[in-house]
Amino acid sequence: MRTKAFLLLLLILPTLVTAQRWKRQRYEWVTGVGATQFLGDVGGRDQIGSDFFFDMDAASTRYVVNLGMRYKISQYVSAKTSFSFGEIAGDDKFTKEPFRQNRNIHFRSPIVEWATQIEASWMKESTGSRYKIRRVRGKGRKGSQVYVYGFAGVGLLYMNPMAQYNGKWHALKPLHTEGQEFVPSRKEYANWQFVIPFGVGMKYSIDKSSSIGLEYGLRKTFTDYMDDVSTSYVYTKEGEARGAYSPALLAQWDAVSRALADPSLDIVPSEGSYSGACSACPGQQRGDPSDLDSYMFMMITYQRKIRTTRKGLPKF
Repeated sequence: MRTKAFLLLLLILPTLVTAQRWKRQRYEWVTGVGATQFLGDVGGRDQIGSDFFFDMDAASTRYVVNLGMRYKISQYVSAKTSFSFGEIAGDDKFTKEPFRQNRNIHFRSPIVEWATQIEASWMKESTGSRYKIRRVRGKGRKGSQVYVYGFAGVGLLYMNPMAQYNGKWHALKPLHTEGQEFVPSRKEYANWQFVIPFGVGMKYSIDKSSSIGLEYGLRKTFTDYMDDVSTSYVYTKEGEARGAYSPALLAQWDAVSRALADPSLDIVPSEGSYSGACSACPGQQRGDPSDLDSYMFMMITYQRKIRTTRKGLPKF
């Protein structure tokens, strides 16, 4: 009887040890570098009405770097918190769509993002090989060497849209380019915004401690002013009020404000209510407030597992 119990213990012990191994590597550092794309009013493809990655503008691709930590809640669910720093940009000169091209607005903005996300998968991640023995490939490896997951979370974003005038970059928020704070119905937007990140990713195990990966994430915001464009024009380059806004109101903006609020080229052919310079008349469309801004990250990632103490805390 004792012999049978001993043999049974020998059979199940490796399984029990393997099942607990992932708990000793719950934590891992995550770093990443990649590209950003802005999805909003400025720039975009050669047609109006495209959404998400269908409105991507390759010429406006910018960079992002990322640093974070992941905690494995179970073999199928993880939580990750990370900081990202990068830039987004858009420019109407890269599109052939007539309205956007004539509008001629451009911008860039630094982005600083702190986000926490939950990652889930139907797969078990590889715990790596127990023994570093050459020519014994995969010995002791449990789980899949390729790990695919989806994620969603919440985040906080800092933005500061800027545009160039006479060779110098100017922050656009203080210029009130759409009459914010001067027109009663238009309130000034905040530099800090909440975002909802979601997307998919994959990791490939290099060894028992390291992996590389690829992650695509869309960030949905609650603002339409990442590019400082949302509603309609309030003044023209000539400083003449042709709509509901008076010359006294227009006098509150300086030359830089006027130039960056209405840099239009006046080349739109007569079409409906738009004709020549009147395409930028007060009250004419400058942006689309019904469609809030978004941005995307595509990153190459590197993960390094952290050993834990007996109390289950990361051991640095």
